[in-house]
Amino acid sequence: MRPTMLLDTPETAQTVTPTADQLLAELLPCRAYDPELWFAEHTAEVERAKALCQACPAVEPCLAGALERGEPWGVWGGQVLIGGVVVPTKRGRGRPPKNRAA
Repeated sequence: MRPTMLLDTPETAQTVTPTADQLLAELLPCRAYDPELWFAEHTAEVERAKALCQACPAVEPCLAGALERGEPWGVWGGQVLIGGVVVPTKRGRGRPPKNRAA
């Protein structure tokens, strides 16, 4: 993030240095988007959070830290954790559909 101009007239122009939180929000999607997205109940939202993580520069340390801490659930490092274990996808709430192939 570059310093931004508060006032756009040359006589009164001031620059503002971005804060650490603003810089992190620009780099880390989990800081820029609603935190609830990474703990969503709906599969589509969980998949969106996973996709946002793919461009994150902290994806590997994020996942490693979550596994080390035994995070109980959520999207960490682009992966879904349930019970502190990486799972391929998060199943939606409710009963799964019956298998009609039987």
